[in-house]
Amino acid sequence: MRHWRHFYSIFTLRQYHCSAVLSGSIFQEVVTVIRGLIKTMRPKQWVKNGFVFIPLLFDVKLFKPTYLLPTIAGSVLWCLIAGSVYIINDLAGAEKDRLHPKKRHRPIPSGQLPRSTALVAAVLIPLVILPLAALLDPFFGAILASYFVLQIAYSFWLKQVVILDVMIIAAGYVLRVASGVPLVEAERFSPWMYVFTTVLALFLALGKRRGELMLLKENADSHRSSLQDYNLPLLDEMMSIVTASILVTYAFYTFSAPNLPANHAMMLTTPFVLYGIFRYLYLIHSKGITAAPDEIALSDRPLQVTVILWGLTVVIVMYFLG
Repeated sequence: MRHWRHFYSIFTLRQYHCSAVLSGSIFQEVVTVIRGLIKTMRPKQWVKNGFVFIPLLFDVKLFKPTYLLPTIAGSVLWCLIAGSVYIINDLAGAEKDRLHPKKRHRPIPSGQLPRSTALVAAVLIPLVILPLAALLDPFFGAILASYFVLQIAYSFWLKQVVILDVMIIAAGYVLRVASGVPLVEAERFSPWMYVFTTVLALFLALGKRRGELMLLKENADSHRSSLQDYNLPLLDEMMSIVTASILVTYAFYTFSAPNLPANHAMMLTTPFVLYGIFRYLYLIHSKGITAAPDEIALSDRPLQVTVILWGLTVVIVMYFLG
């Protein structure tokens, strides 16, 4: 009888050990999938959703909770819908991403994130986020839905069309700014800020294409067909034109916007914009950096300091000198 009890105890202990190991393995697998899903949604690139705050800042409502809280909520919704777009983009381009020196390490191309899981997330996130966006504000919801549809078209078709591909990327930034307007009931938001955002976004999109071309070199066309239609002289010339446009449109904004101080103190912020553009050009031309503009902004300390100083100066001029 004792032998049977001893055998039963050992069997029970082994069964418990196997269950614990199995549970631990399942838990680890779930954690790996969640990490892969979050990584696929590109949290580092969510910084561009800060463009939603531009109407709040420049309509002089930054310190009003009535408008600040909806804008924060709107930026969160933008992060999630943009994350779902990145998932769809990786699902659509997984085969070509496996040939890319950097993108092949992403969760979907590398196999870390199962395609079935990514597909479920890509469907569920918009089904939840878009209705919430409409509840926050109908016009905001319409802009977010327009962005989502536009990005779907970009992922499956428009990113292969030369020139139009960078214009679609730029449109994403402009839509972010436009979506912030209804959230703050902006009344004095200057049209020049839309123009400035457009040319700045084009500059960033062209910089992204230039980085891809430099990184992939002769293998560029195997990753994306539109890249074979670009070359460095063309992109550099386009960036030169857009650079001049950035400075001109921002200068027009600083002395023509209706809600700025009459003494034109806003023009004091122009040197920060000028330095930021020149710093980026220095990094890609002199240092040969091929990373995307948002990645450069998150890693280059002088650029970060410039953005902070620009923001502080804008707040001082608009909120304390106005």
